[in-house]
Amino acid sequence: MADLFDTTNHGTRPPERQAPRPLADRIRPTTLSEVIGQDRVLGPDGPLGAMLAAGSLGSLILWGPPGVGKTTIARLLAHESDRAFVQISAIFSGVPELRKVFEAARLRRDQGQGTLLFVDEIHRFNKAQQDSFLPHMEDGTILLVGATTENPSFELNAALLSRAQVIVLGRLGPADLERLAQRAERELGRALPLTGQARDALLEMADGDGRAALNLIEQVMAWKLTAPLGTDELAKRLMRRAAKYDKSGDEHYNLISALHKSVRGSDPDAALYWLARMLEGGEDPRYLARRLTRMAIEDIGLADPAAQRHCLDAWALYERLGSPEGELALAQAVIYLALAPKSNAGYVAYKAAREQARKTGSLMPPAHILNAPTALMKNQGYGAGYAYDHDADDGFSGQNYFPEGMKRPVLYHPVERGFERELKKRLDWFVGQRLKRGG
Repeated sequence: MADLFDTTNHGTRPPERQAPRPLADRIRPTTLSEVIGQDRVLGPDGPLGAMLAAGSLGSLILWGPPGVGKTTIARLLAHESDRAFVQISAIFSGVPELRKVFEAARLRRDQGQGTLLFVDEIHRFNKAQQDSFLPHMEDGTILLVGATTENPSFELNAALLSRAQVIVLGRLGPADLERLAQRAERELGRALPLTGQARDALLEMADGDGRAALNLIEQVMAWKLTAPLGTDELAKRLMRRAAKYDKSGDEHYNLISALHKSVRGSDPDAALYWLARMLEGGEDPRYLARRLTRMAIEDIGLADPAAQRHCLDAWALYERLGSPEGELALAQAVIYLALAPKSNAGYVAYKAAREQARKTGSLMPPAHILNAPTALMKNQGYGAGYAYDHDADDGFSGQNYFPEGMKRPVLYHPVERGFERELKKRLDWFVGQRLKRGG
């Protein structure tokens, strides 16, 4: 995939015979200071700015969404470091192409010139192909700059990551896109034929993608307009760009994390927003129903036992009604969960119990709570001394139910919120009675 301000070799044809150049190509930055929206990494205090200032540029992985300048930055880094720029795409390249690239880079090195190898979509290379870069990075044959839209932690080999610094590039904000629009207007010699609101709407359609913004601007500039268009007229002529969402990729996990944490943080508005973002992106509502039920168990628990039932009911309603009506049930469940009292005491207690079970191995239950269906087992003491709780005046015997010799742990710590406040009162009473009776 080409990136923002990507270029191709236009050859040596006379200018009058060259094909028209896209707007993105015409306003491509010629220096790193002209790159828009990445000051955090390119500025004097940024990682790339510091590397260049120290003359110690190393291999890099540029991680960011489409249209933020990954290819442009790589090309300009090659220029700044006086290296030959070579670009390949992992989509179209295999082992034979890589061998040719490495051999050409070796010849350049022998002649005293370095090579910056830019690999677009580097995450699409398999493990063996990624490993093939390592010896050439280590001996200085190439300086690798890889570009990826996927999380490098999951998609790239640890060996490759250990030899390259990951640089995170952010999506372009509204102010960045406006600067890009102004640069385009200067290049074209006229203003966008849009009202102020329509101009904002156009840049919003780009969804943080600089290349998409320039393509939209180029489309609008090509229209033969006699008066500025408003928002409604613009919407009729242009389709809104689909929001970036990969149901099996990094964005999926980012958004479900945002939804979960918004519910945990008791913010119904934010939780509804992230639910809507996932549904608009095409997420399976059944997946969302399952995750909402998990939130009810993990983050609300016994502070509001009805939350689990509410989620299951919303899930069943979706199965009965389908989309879009059934999605309203999920939205109402999100609101309920966000406003419910929160407690993870049950979740913490369960994890603590699992840890105790791992530590104590195969300790037997105390003999007095074992069944004794045979005479032999009775003779072994099974069931001896068991106190039947219903025979006690208050329905509580206070006996010990942990293995003999095991120090009694305290696993469940209820909170003073919601229904769990009542459970805490009951627990405190049982603990007090157990202490009185020596259990």
